[in-house]
Amino acid sequence: MKIGDKVRFLSEVGGGIVKAFQGKDTVLVEDEDGFDIPMLVRECVVIDTDDYNIKRKPQAPSSHTQAGAGASRRERTEATSIERADEKEPEITYRPAETKEGEKLNVLLAYVPQDIKAISATAFDTYLVNDSNYYLYYTYLSAEGKSWKVRAQGSIEPNTKLFLEEFEKDILNELEHVAVQLIAYKDGRNFQLKPAASVELRIDTVKFYKLHTFTESVYFEEPSLRYEVVKDDVPARQVFADAESLQQALMQKKNVDKSQPQPLVKRPQQNEIIEVDLHINELLDNTTGMSNSEMLNYQLDVFRKTLEEHKGNKGQRIVFIHGKGDGVLRSAILKELKSKYKTYTSQDASFREYGFGATMVTIH
Repeated sequence: MKIGDKVRFLSEVGGGIVKAFQGKDTVLVEDEDGFDIPMLVRECVVIDTDDYNIKRKPQAPSSHTQAGAGASRRERTEATSIERADEKEPEITYRPAETKEGEKLNVLLAYVPQDIKAISATAFDTYLVNDSNYYLYYTYLSAEGKSWKVRAQGSIEPNTKLFLEEFEKDILNELEHVAVQLIAYKDGRNFQLKPAASVELRIDTVKFYKLHTFTESVYFEEPSLRYEVVKDDVPARQVFADAESLQQALMQKKNVDKSQPQPLVKRPQQNEIIEVDLHINELLDNTTGMSNSEMLNYQLDVFRKTLEEHKGNKGQRIVFIHGKGDGVLRSAILKELKSKYKTYTSQDASFREYGFGATMVTIH
């Protein structure tokens, strides 16, 4: 990247001409309105290189310019004119910047809430993310029974994200089963042939009501819910089973020959101590967007469900590992035991094994 190049922003709409650099990581980009926008270099992709800044090899002097010192002024003027006429203006071509990693197809379908703070009522935007060096012909479809409806179709450039549609929650049922079809190519360049992809995805519409399912990514400034369509040239695969297939599978399970060897499943013996780690990072893979209150409520829900699951096992001991921390989770657990589980007994778990960060509950 150099001064004069035309760039496009990766994480937001816009771009412009590189005017200057600020340090190693930041570039000043002049937009179409004449404003200089500071942007991280890694957030920009070159779409047009300024050929005028490329140093060229000096041309050999033409026979016209080698006229003797005694040549007339008219002859020297004609030689200069012919030489300038022979010079060609450099061509400016638009070529998306390619990367080594971009030679493999990586395509995602993304859903972005328009107002993350109002997740229960906001509308959503659908994007197709093309993280590769290839142009893509695409079709985005949704299932209607055994037939399909085209929701968007067209072409997407390399290393870009493309807005497909906006939708409200009242049509979420239409998006439970969607598909993306892709054909990859390069415009005006030789390339490795990629097989056409047709990927069906099962969208968990319940996630659109949960704040913590929308997470940060390099593709969007806002949290988003993303589904991989193609990863490293391999199309995503999901298992779809209709009611008839499920019924056949259940019937086959009932008819299993009991004389055949069965896998050994070890079940906990009665009164064997059960450990439940309530640290939030052990319960959730990602807590982006969750408040401390939401995380605490999630931990308490796991605590309650565990007790409900074992409420019929008299004498069962369960160790809840909550950590020392500020003592907020421990206090909330003790409060729950005193108010909702009065018949159960509790005590600090073994200090040797858990330190001050665990409580043991015995079911009665």
